[in-house]
Amino acid sequence: MIDVNKAIFAAIKTGKVTLGSKQTLEAVRTGKAKLIVIASNCPSDIRKNIEHYAKLSRIPMYVHNSSSIDLGIACRKPFTVTAMAIRDAGDSEILRLAEALHGE
Repeated sequence: MIDVNKAIFAAIKTGKVTLGSKQTLEAVRTGKAKLIVIASNCPSDIRKNIEHYAKLSRIPMYVHNSSSIDLGIACRKPFTVTAMAIRDAGDSEILRLAEALHGE
């Protein structure tokens, strides 16, 4: 199993990542995302919208096992991150997580 926090930071550093619920929802709607990561305390209305469009676009969604504060820390950002879209993984192995989610 991969270390999700390290993989997230590697994707931010070397790939293309969209942070924030509005921008993530837009990336899902347009099909630009390869993986969605949301915090465990993501508000239910935002989560339902993202889940709905992710299912329509067949984009895997991973619920991070910690809060938006911790997800922000994993991203090395000085703010909370409720949702993020991985558009390009770069040197990260984060898309292996997407493959594991599709396998379920």
